[in-house]
This record gives sequence, C-alpha cells and structure tokens, in this order.
Amino acid sequence: METLLNPSKTPFLFVPKTHFFKPSLLHPSFNPRPHTPFTRRPLSVAIICKLKTSQGRKNDGKNNNISKKILLSDSAPELSNEEGKAKAESGGGAWRVIRKLPRKVLSVLSNLPLAIGEMFTIAALMALGTAIDQGEAPEYYFQKYPEDNPVLGFFTWRWVLTLGFDHMFSSPIFLGTLILLGTSLMACTYTTQIPLVKVARRWSFLQSADSIRKQEFSDTLPRASVKDLGVILMGAGYEVFLKGPSLYAFKGLAGRFAPIGVHLAMLLIMGGATLSATGSFRGSVTVPQGLNFVMGDVLGPTGFLSTPTDAFNTEVHVNRFYMDYYDSGEVSQFHTDLSLFDMNGKELMRKTLSVNDPLRYGGITIYQTDWSFSALQILKDDEGPFNLAMAPLTVNGDKKLFGTFLPVGDTDSPNVKGISMLARDLQSIVLYDKQGKFAGVRRPNSKLPIEIDGTKIIIVDAIGSSGLDLKTDPGVPTVYAGFGALMLTTCISFLSHSQIWALQDGTTVFVGGKTNRAKAEFPDEMNYLLDQVPEIVESPISKQPGSIGA
Repeated sequence: METLLNPSKTPFLFVPKTHFFKPSLLHPSFNPRPHTPFTRRPLSVAIICKLKTSQGRKNDGKNNNISKKILLSDSAPELSNEEGKAKAESGGGAWRVIRKLPRKVLSVLSNLPLAIGEMFTIAALMALGTAIDQGEAPEYYFQKYPEDNPVLGFFTWRWVLTLGFDHMFSSPIFLGTLILLGTSLMACTYTTQIPLVKVARRWSFLQSADSIRKQEFSDTLPRASVKDLGVILMGAGYEVFLKGPSLYAFKGLAGRFAPIGVHLAMLLIMGGATLSATGSFRGSVTVPQGLNFVMGDVLGPTGFLSTPTDAFNTEVHVNRFYMDYYDSGEVSQFHTDLSLFDMNGKELMRKTLSVNDPLRYGGITIYQTDWSFSALQILKDDEGPFNLAMAPLTVNGDKKLFGTFLPVGDTDSPNVKGISMLARDLQSIVLYDKQGKFAGVRRPNSKLPIEIDGTKIIIVDAIGSSGLDLKTDPGVPTVYAGFGALMLTTCISFLSHSQIWALQDGTTVFVGGKTNRAKAEFPDEMNYLLDQVPEIVESPISKQPGSIGA
C-alpha cells in the first residue's frame, strides 16, 4: 500500500515508537533541496514500516505483517518510482560515458606505438612520393604504370590517380596522416608532459627518514647541518628550499619543459609543410634572351589554400643569358640577367641570377635551373641577319645537342638540301655541307666567314634560353622556425632534472635524491657534494665540566 502525505494535511497513521526518523523530518516546513548536476527536483523519501491490521491479528499464522511504503514529497512525482529510477540510471550511465569519452580518446591518441606507427606511415608515403614522379599528366602514368604490366604485380596507374599519389604531399591520405600525428603529439603533451612539469615544479618536502632512504640515492651525514648542505647545493647550481628541518633542492627543470618544446617544434614543422603543400604556387618556363613573361601566367596553384598576391602581376624581362665554361669546354655555370617591371613599365628590380643564387621578390622566388639553345643568328651572302631556330636532338646519355638547317638551292623542291649546323653549347657551331660532310667550325661573334656549296655564311650570335623555376612557399619560415626550435629543445632535453631531499634529525642529516637522466653519474656527483659538507665538531671547552662560555 502506498500513501502520499501532504504536509498541510496528514491523516492519522499508527507509527511504531521504534521508527528511526527524528520528529523534525515530519515538520511541515521540511523541504529538502538536494544538489544534482542536472535539474532540481523535489526529494522523495520512502518510509518502510510494518502496520498491524485487524485482518493481520486474525491471521497471524498467514500474514503477520503488512509492509507499507510511505512517500514524503512536496508534490506527486510525474512518473512511478520504478520508471523514474530506470530513467535516472539510464541517463546517468549515458552521461558518464560521455564524460569518459574524451579521456578515452586522449588515451588512445597519446599511445606511443600509435605515434610511432604514424611516423613510419608518413616516412613510407614520403618515400613513395619520391619514387613516383609528381605533377605529371595522366597519360604519363598510363604509360609508366600500365594495367597489363603492373609494378609488383598489383600497382597500376589506378592506384596513383585514385589515391592522389601523383601529388603525394597534398593528397588527402598524406595530409590526414599528418593531422593524426599532430593530434597524437598534442594529446601526449596534454596528458603526459604537462602533468609531469606541474609535478616537477612543486616543492615537496619529505618528513621522514624512511621516505628519503627509498630514493635512488641515499646517504647519512652523522655530524652535519642541513643549512650547510643547502649552501653547498646552491654553489652547485641547485635551487634550494628550507622548511624547518627539511630541505628540498632541484636543478635542470628546463629538461622537463624540453619534451613539450620538442612536440611544439614538430607541430610547427608539420604545419609549415602542410601550408607549403596546400598554399603554394609553382611553375617553370624557358625564355629566350630578349623576351619577357608575366609571373602570374607561369605560376599555378598546388592546393586549395593557394592565394595569389599583387606580385603575380610583375613582368620579367630576360636581358641576357650567358654561360661559363671549364678549361675542358664543359659548362660550369649559367647566368641570367633579369629585370622586373610593374604594370606601368617601371623597373622594380634587376639582378643576375645563377644556379644556387635565386632572385626573390614579393614572396616569389625565381631559380636558375636549366638552359637551352633558342636560335642561331647568321648572315647569308651578306644578307640578313636571319634567325634559325635550334631544335633539341636526341642523343645517348645526358649530353645536350641542338641543330638547325639552312636550305640551299630550290626550296620548293621535294628533296630540299642545305647546310646543317650542330651545337652542344653556345661556344662553337659545327657546319656540314649538303652531302653531310664536315665543312668547318665557327664561333659566334667571331665574324669569320665560311663558304659552303657556294654560299657564304657568317655566324653572328648564338641566342640561348634561360630555364627558370618560379615558386611561392608560405610555409618555409614556419618550417625553418620549427627545425630551429627542434634542434634547441632536443639539446635542452638532455639536461638532467635532479631532485634532492634532506632531513635534519639532531646532528644527523639524511640525504636522498634522484634524477631522470645520467643515472650512472648522479651518485658520483652526490658523493662529491656531500664530501664538501663541513662536519660539526664539539668544542673542547664545552667538554670541560663547569666551564663558562665567554
């Protein structure tokens, strides 16, 4: 039987004297306000008692007592007691799961084997991106990785194009792995490194000799002062704190901060690399001497974060291209004299760049990477000059060879014959007659004529082309800063964080300590420091009976 009691109107009930509630609980002003993390609800108190009835007296052998449940409440509950209990349990369990979920996620992400696996995955993807030519047209991969002859029996162009391996360092799989590694580093810093630093910064005094003896190193000074020990430790670079008879000292706290710095440096490197992969522009161009181009026409975006700047409207003019040679005749260096102009034709900058000496302007870097032979300027029978285009010829090896052809005779004939001219560089031109026989060698600008098959030829100039690579890379400063911080924090991380405790007990000092690095050298250091602590010697005058101190 369940009865609701209204504090303003309470029916008469027989309650045994042995009831455990105090009278104040049944006072009409009783209004409990329990604190819960969710909502405030009226408190329901269940009173279980045994009431005797007339039926119970008659049937003592059957049912001696009837249990009744008395519910104290300001208002009637919306749900039955069983439904409310089930709802509270289910709601509380779901909330506990939600509260524990971030901790479980952080625990999984900060797992060291997971972080090592992520780094190995990134290394493998980088190696694969080095092996696969990047940024080529799809037809290139169709030929390089055909389906009828897959690499390793399974790797075809479908793998390259589907997974984005043709632009590995901006592909979703590579960037996703980088983000996962960065998340693991942040989780490890939050759950492990920061708590260790907080613990290391606390001044902890040990109050018992047994606690000190449990340290990695412990010793006893029978006649010494803890204050003298503190002075010796301060001279050795320790931070010393005294509290009554207890001493605490430490040094090398920077070594505890270093792992956090290492993690932050790695995050900087990965962030800069990601910005470089997704926010850069790249392009290459081969420009003959005397011509020009606009930077924005050459540069193309590499990712979804690539944003052009005002410098893209700059015009580049190739004033001159020339090369240096070794004594053997091989090319040693090539140079390009460039001028930069704005849209109004005003010269902004001029510089002669070469290999390993780029030009930088407005966040755009221009590199000297290659060269080519554009045209050969000649005089024919004192007429001209004529510019003959030089075409690259295929030869074995990495040697360059360029050639051109000067028609002689009837140019409308189907079998046109003429003079062939070949060159390996801009130094000299080799000429052949109509039958393909060697006719001679001439240097450009030598003004020395040569007559071949009745035609007088003078080599006026050899016009070269400059091969330039242009790029913007907004992540470079971040990557450089990350590597600088990584080197610094890695060196700092080798500093040992050493802690020493001491306790004065009469004239005896108990000393103990530990360190996180250089564990083999720490006992030697401690013994050296303890040997310097002065020993307390009792004065001979104080030993004489009846002596009076001055």
